[in-house]
Amino acid sequence: MRDVSFSVLSIPDPLQPSRKVYQPPPPDLLCMGRFATVDDDTVRSGECTDIYFVRTEEVLRRSERNPVVAMEVTASDLPLGWAVFCGLDDVLSLLEGIPLTVDAMDEGTIFFPGEPVLRIEGHYLDYARFETAVLGLLCHASGIATAAASIRCISGGKKIYSFGSRRQHPAIATMVERAAWIGGADGVSNTAAPPEVPLVGTMPHSFVMCYPSPEEAFAAFDKYAGPDIPRIFLCDTFCDEKRESLAGARSGAQGVRLDTPRSRRGNMRAILEEVRWELDTAGYRDVQIVLSGGVTRADIIAYRDIVDTFGVGGAIANAPVVDFAMDIVSIEGISCAKRGKKSGTKQVWELQEGRHILLPSGQPGPEKGIPLISGYISDGMIQKRPSLSEARGRLLRSLSQLEGRSG
Repeated sequence: MRDVSFSVLSIPDPLQPSRKVYQPPPPDLLCMGRFATVDDDTVRSGECTDIYFVRTEEVLRRSERNPVVAMEVTASDLPLGWAVFCGLDDVLSLLEGIPLTVDAMDEGTIFFPGEPVLRIEGHYLDYARFETAVLGLLCHASGIATAAASIRCISGGKKIYSFGSRRQHPAIATMVERAAWIGGADGVSNTAAPPEVPLVGTMPHSFVMCYPSPEEAFAAFDKYAGPDIPRIFLCDTFCDEKRESLAGARSGAQGVRLDTPRSRRGNMRAILEEVRWELDTAGYRDVQIVLSGGVTRADIIAYRDIVDTFGVGGAIANAPVVDFAMDIVSIEGISCAKRGKKSGTKQVWELQEGRHILLPSGQPGPEKGIPLISGYISDGMIQKRPSLSEARGRLLRSLSQLEGRSG
């Protein structure tokens, strides 16, 4: 990576941002990573933003305008009627040290259309240019977590593994797997996942093809793989799926994985039923079936009665983002919003059975209601950090309340 030096200025003028501002590098020294990625310092300095925020800052300063504003992040349209809030931890890292107040829902919280998931309050010039990054961090992570949660809802209790990090830029693999885990995936495949997230995986077709036959590949794996690694063998490399599955079972398989390309599948239901029949009649009733390879929500619904585990790729990792917007709801303490948005800061209260009610901030909540928005940053100081395990636990406890809403 090129060595780029930044000069840091402390600006006391109230019409200037209170944060320390990185001077933008010359155009020929843009902070680009080797793999066409933007480095952390560039994001943290606010230099990864939409150009109209840079122009907005310039005009506001020249016209001597820098009001204290509160902005809320909401999503008006949620295809499932609900979504999972995720990405807060990165937003806190982005805004730490800037004299702002940040309130938010906890990660792993289910939210509904029009509910604020995050609120920022402070001088507008302190954070105007960060809107692009804040929304990007929340939109992407929440989309992945929502997809994982919706798939878990329809899985019929079968295990769901996130196998889709290869469908995304490797620079964001940690975020993808973290969001999938919060959303309810039982394990993830990428080694860059957070340490507390369990890694799962079997073997690639290339491994099997490095041996003269599938049987020899299975025998080698069983002999040399660590004892804690499940013996799940990939059984569709050269031959009929049921033939290789029986070979895998004879080689000590705990499970057989079918990853047959769609161009060769034919009737996948019939293939799965044949494999299950042959395993059972040969005395391998305990050998499980794992299905991967372009698995969709429709596939999970169609095969959940016969498949034990689904390896899901693009349906999680390539999930549509949650279409958040970030809008002013008050200026200098006076409620104010653009057309189509509700003015004033708000609190979301959770009622029984996971139902929510939206009320103005400061108004007493309903009896036994639980406030969902709490403080995370006060005057630039982080008050608490999201817990990955608590976020996942929160989501899992809520999923039973979503039955009938996931389609």
